[in-house]
Amino acid sequence: MAVHSRQFEDTAPKVLVIDDSPDVHRLLKARLRYENLTLAAALSGAEGIAIARQLQPAIILLDLDMPMMDGFEALRELKENPATVDIPVIVLSGLHSPQDKVAAFDLGAVDYITKPFEIMELRVRVRAALRLQRLVRMLAQRAQIDGLTGLWNRAYFDVRWREEVAVCKRKRRPLSLALCDLDHFKSVNDSFGHPAGDAVLQGMAELLQAELRESDVACRFGGEEVAIIMPETVSDEAMKVCDRIRDGLATLAWARHPDRQVTMSVGIVGSDGSARIDADQWLAMVDAALYDSKRRGRNCCTVREAPGDKPKVRKAG
Repeated sequence: MAVHSRQFEDTAPKVLVIDDSPDVHRLLKARLRYENLTLAAALSGAEGIAIARQLQPAIILLDLDMPMMDGFEALRELKENPATVDIPVIVLSGLHSPQDKVAAFDLGAVDYITKPFEIMELRVRVRAALRLQRLVRMLAQRAQIDGLTGLWNRAYFDVRWREEVAVCKRKRRPLSLALCDLDHFKSVNDSFGHPAGDAVLQGMAELLQAELRESDVACRFGGEEVAIIMPETVSDEAMKVCDRIRDGLATLAWARHPDRQVTMSVGIVGSDGSARIDADQWLAMVDAALYDSKRRGRNCCTVREAPGDKPKVRKAG
């Protein structure tokens, strides 16, 4: 079972309408009011791009014939920006020429509806675009999930960790990272077989799901290692969370080896928001803290503070 920290789908998808005509916005609001969606409005291309970056709508309805920045330019910018490139765009335009349609599709539009549009046709095409968008997001999400444990995978960790460090440094918010490693895991595989090892990894994942907070992000880092990103969490709180997990794991009984205890070692690096190191340096510190836990005899936590305004070092177990 997966440990999810983010919801990929809202119950009512957001649809952004970019059109310079207030009448079009009123019409769409009236005619789409019974659809399961939430409309957001922008009256210019520049405003629409800004709202799209912030809102991250499920789809965009875009007019082409607008002053200042026309729809073609807006569409080009939307598809060149990594934050908006994957948002499906349906063009709603009074431009009927084949050349305009070809240009819109070449720029990345998923559909083209000419004005005046038939409202039932619009509803059907919007529903189809929302279904496609939902399927694409589901596939993207599954690509970020580890198949054995159901935890987020390393690819997801690499992206999410850099995002969280950037927020920590920009907004001076607390952040902690833990790296957990199962002790002597290779001997479990060697003595009892790989199915036994797989069962341990799955059991650890279920324990994480039960013990972690909603804001925590658990990722299978590699092999028997799990990284836990803990936003808005100072090192003392991170240690409490990890000790609870570590103690819980040590008490579990395993069907294939009931007499063999499984423990974990943990390295933690946290910050109160004053950290001034980058994501890779932080990760290297966590790896070193984990090594210290192994060197100290395993089944313990080593906690360090990320260098910043008030660097300090502390060990706990």
